[in-house]
Amino acid sequence: MALLDWMSEPVGPVLRGQGVILRSPHASDYAAWSALRGLSRGHLQPWEPAWPEDDLTRAAFRRRLSIYERERELGNAWPFFIFDHQDRLAGGITLSNIRRGVAETGTVGYWIGLPHAGQGLATASVRALTTHAFGALRLHRLEAACVPHNHASRRVLEKSGFRQEGQARAYLKINGSWADHLLFGLLAEEADAGGRPTS
Repeated sequence: MALLDWMSEPVGPVLRGQGVILRSPHASDYAAWSALRGLSRGHLQPWEPAWPEDDLTRAAFRRRLSIYERERELGNAWPFFIFDHQDRLAGGITLSNIRRGVAETGTVGYWIGLPHAGQGLATASVRALTTHAFGALRLHRLEAACVPHNHASRRVLEKSGFRQEGQARAYLKINGSWADHLLFGLLAEEADAGGRPTS
């Protein structure tokens, strides 16, 4: 149980956006996370990699937390859970694939549970993460991708200042099949302190 004890402690920053709070996942989040993911399975699966059979189990959640912690320690990723203004778990957002040196770049990915979809929480979360990435983390560029027919995700990126830069064929394996993706980017000088586009 010692492993779960340290995982239940807050790790990393708490980010605040318009109507959202982003914080690191804790072991105590398992029940809310499992319930939200289970309820949202049909809503999320068309846009995500295939879920393992045990994906919603406590053991799989523990593995997920271990991976998150290792990635944080290496400086490769910053995973957050998204909570709404009533402190309800609404989804997740991650800054991953952080590359330092000549790149100073990271990749943004996010999901919102079905009961919270269409309320602007994804956009608020991307903006909060963008502010952190360009501020405290001093990154120069953020990247994101979505399948062409995921109009909601595309709109989130556009409203957050990301510009479409191209399309990659068979970019990621989504729901068991290789899928083309639209590629988006945002530079630090293109975002203001609130993560909004300056142009």
